[in-house]
Amino acid sequence: MARRSMREEIVEAGLEQFHAHGYSAAGVKNITDAAGVPKGSFYNHFDSKEALAVVALERYAEGLRLRELADTSVEPLTRLRAHFEFLRDENVRRGITRGCLVGNFSAEVADHSDVIHTAVRNSFRQWAVLIAAALGEARRAGTVRADLDPETTARFVLHAWEGTLLGARADRSAEAFDSFFDLVFGTLLVK
Repeated sequence: MARRSMREEIVEAGLEQFHAHGYSAAGVKNITDAAGVPKGSFYNHFDSKEALAVVALERYAEGLRLRELADTSVEPLTRLRAHFEFLRDENVRRGITRGCLVGNFSAEVADHSDVIHTAVRNSFRQWAVLIAAALGEARRAGTVRADLDPETTARFVLHAWEGTLLGARADRSAEAFDSFFDLVFGTLLVK
């Protein structure tokens, strides 16, 4: 089996370091050490740690299974719930210690880096668009209230999710997830 490219090793290590330790604590040396590559090779592939962070956000989004939100062969509310259940399960599997990389970067770095701010904003927008599309389908199918605004509701659900992750991390407990599912799928998104 061929070894992945050095760039790929750096991206994977960067994603892991950023998600586990945060942007500030993940130095280039930490990242290259974790990747098993010489520190000098970092700058052959990336202009800066910010540039790597943008690529790491893109890679992180791939792991969120966002494409499944657009799978019209599955009922919209079913796939929306499955999406958040997957994210919950991933957080529980990791001991409820990491949260969401997009939210983490938003809180830690977005105010100090225009490059990362733009990447975070775009990540949230793309995610909200997919949630809104599922909610629009549900509204057309009559499985949610006819007066539900898909775009506003999608942003609210996404913001509620990010807040849920903060609460779960603060308490190191899955109770916040229960509240999210009860309120979003048991109250907000019922007809």
